[in-house]
Amino acid sequence: MNTKVKHTVKLTPKFLDVNGKRVAEAVAGDSFLTMLYRKFNMDYPKFFKMDVLCKVGFIASEILLNEEGGERFVPRADRAVILFNRNSSLNADRTFQRTIANTEEFYPSPSVFVYTLPNIVTGEIAIRNKYHGESSFILLPEKSQEAMNQAIDRAFMDGETTSVLTGWVEAVSETEYEAELELRIMNVSSPNIFKT
Repeated sequence: MNTKVKHTVKLTPKFLDVNGKRVAEAVAGDSFLTMLYRKFNMDYPKFFKMDVLCKVGFIASEILLNEEGGERFVPRADRAVILFNRNSSLNADRTFQRTIANTEEFYPSPSVFVYTLPNIVTGEIAIRNKYHGESSFILLPEKSQEAMNQAIDRAFMDGETTSVLTGWVEAVSETEYEAELELRIMNVSSPNIFKT
């Protein structure tokens, strides 16, 4: 599929790069994700209830979509959200396991349980932005651009998708995470041959 990358964001516990340029660095003692939330004036109070995987994907996607410019929060079915990682929602799974491990103090936390599915990240992005296209979180045994490209190319073949918010979002712990997101668009010179 003939597509091009329009914008990129790379987020780690140490820095944020946008379109290959460093725009923020972590400061010792501060929560980098919360600092970015405030620095970029994001207005989404649910952020503070999210697990780390969801926070990382949410922050990276917000910054990516702000780079795109144009009108936000308008319903559209031509944009897909497809994310990848290797560890699923393992960090939230472990947190939830701790709430049920002790049979004497057994209290399964619904606020933690909701994040034991990695597709909550894609759902939050799609709901916030009113995207009605494909929304998928795909687990891979390792980071493979070839496997990722195959899934992204399939999304463009549905006859409606013209852009995909995509990339790798991994969060092993509150201090070990990475997001490499990009906004891919279909080249105008190469229209979707499946469109009717």
